[in-house]
Amino acid sequence: MRIMIAGLMALSLCAPLAACAGSGEAGPGTPPAMAEGPCSNDGLAPFTGQKASAETGAALLKASGAKSLRWGGPGMAMTMDFRPDRLTVSYDEAMVITAARCG
Repeated sequence: MRIMIAGLMALSLCAPLAACAGSGEAGPGTPPAMAEGPCSNDGLAPFTGQKASAETGAALLKASGAKSLRWGGPGMAMTMDFRPDRLTVSYDEAMVITAARCG
């Protein structure tokens, strides 16, 4: 129930949901896109457990080949659309990466 309320509060704070993704105040920031191809999950496992930062994000983009990066913090609402050129990286309250996956 708390997660649902937090999600609704996040939606009410950001008019277009896309503008909310990766724009949390405590988020690690998003480095500019550096790759040109579709995203690949190969080689992303070593990033789990690392601190979320703009530098780590740049390394994740390079390793995955994704065109864009989306950060997902604890309780952050995100769209469920699949984009083969996007990398989604989740992190916990301590800014530690918990998952990195294409889409």
